[in-house]
Amino acid sequence: MPETTTTECDIALLLEGTYPYIKGGVSSWVHQLVSGLPQWRFGAVFLGSRPQDYRGLQYELPGNLPVLQTLYLFEEAERRVVKPPRLPPDTTNLYARLHESLRAGKVDVLDFGAHLEAGDPLSEDAFLYGEPAWNYITAAYEANATEPSFVDYFWTVRNLHRPIWALARAARALPRARLFLSPSTGFAGLLGVLGSQAQRRPLVLMEHGIYTKERRVDLMNADWINDARSPLQHDPTEVSHLRELWIRFFEVLGGLAYRHSDPIISLFETARQQQIRDGADPARTRIIPNGVDVERLGRLRRPAGSAPPPVICLLGRVVHIKDIKTFIRAAHALRQHLPDAEAWIVGPQDEDPEYSRECRELAQALGLGDALRFFGFRRIEEILPEVGVLVLSSISEGLPLSVLEGFAAGLPCVTTDVGACAELVYGRGDDDRALGAAGAVVGLADHEALARECAGLLGDPVAYGRASQAAIRRVESHYDQRQMIDTFDQLFAGRIGAEVAR
Repeated sequence: MPETTTTECDIALLLEGTYPYIKGGVSSWVHQLVSGLPQWRFGAVFLGSRPQDYRGLQYELPGNLPVLQTLYLFEEAERRVVKPPRLPPDTTNLYARLHESLRAGKVDVLDFGAHLEAGDPLSEDAFLYGEPAWNYITAAYEANATEPSFVDYFWTVRNLHRPIWALARAARALPRARLFLSPSTGFAGLLGVLGSQAQRRPLVLMEHGIYTKERRVDLMNADWINDARSPLQHDPTEVSHLRELWIRFFEVLGGLAYRHSDPIISLFETARQQQIRDGADPARTRIIPNGVDVERLGRLRRPAGSAPPPVICLLGRVVHIKDIKTFIRAAHALRQHLPDAEAWIVGPQDEDPEYSRECRELAQALGLGDALRFFGFRRIEEILPEVGVLVLSSISEGLPLSVLEGFAAGLPCVTTDVGACAELVYGRGDDDRALGAAGAVVGLADHEALARECAGLLGDPVAYGRASQAAIRRVESHYDQRQMIDTFDQLFAGRIGAEVAR
């Protein structure tokens, strides 16, 4: 994958598992932001798992993004002979104090970044191969762990820590930037903390979804975490010790990012309140909603009063968090109301091959045949004019661009009650709510309700027309991309100017 040798930029984007190697979602937002601000010189640092998990660039990089670096956090390490460094006698106590402070969420007790250099107590060789670390891990297992084997616990602790050293090395090689921007906490947020501290530059955090919440959902479903409890021990209301270690790890990373970022941006008020509950300083939080190119997407609208196609469509990746299976079940239920209805799934299918296979098997078991189509990635200009109702069945979202894109094209949306979807469909504030409902919002995993609301819109031209007009008015009033881009332009100028003035 391409890298650049240019080492300076105005704004360094720290991108975990998104742009420019993954399409859609946050990646679309990044491309939109960079393309819309040609006066700023951007750099992109992509954080991924392993090189083989990606298929090359998915976007043509704008001319004002000349810097691209890639970092793979779980790439197989080269085998080598290691001689652990000599460490001070109290190193085991240092490990204990550090981890106790992190577990307690007191991220200011110890500056762990000061101990990551080669030869230091928290260097990679010291922690992975040193006797003090072995003693600490053994004692922690005996004191805290109940159900996992020591082998599983030992390797979990090593795997939890391994990305930290990769990020510490990456922080030393980051492009020289005037400002760092991360669209998430997690690994990208930690890299932002390390980079901003090293270069003494501001860090801006922009959360499209609440990262720790989304990682918790992923980790609860992850089959690579060994849950060694017997059926008699297994209580579905409890989280296994190893899963809890991973969840707490990402909560700690979130706390570090919140502590060192200013501002801390969210897309809507509910997300801002969640950030505050998770430790963000309310005075440094603010809301900047997503926006879309209303003028361009408006050309996809059908003439007012024309009958909508009997097609429901989900725009999104085929992954657990999008709950594609509920959409498939809704497609089956919809055909009980509208026998000619079709359901389309438009988005990448290779991120979780096992889940994609399960979705196809479910569609086959329900006998949907050609009534359900997996398109893979397609340009929305090809898809939206042929769709009647856009559907979002996710179990977690922020402020989904796909809904805004549907609105701009005049499509009503039926969504689950996640993220900002209720605000988008019904409005926020009295004036916005007066525009009317742009579709409907239903509960999580309720395929019958999804089907019922879609059938109600597709079968009632008057209701459909009202919802379509509400969608258009709402996106034109509050979610035009020019508003978003202008806001970020002012933010960048203010933060960089303040830093220069200091």
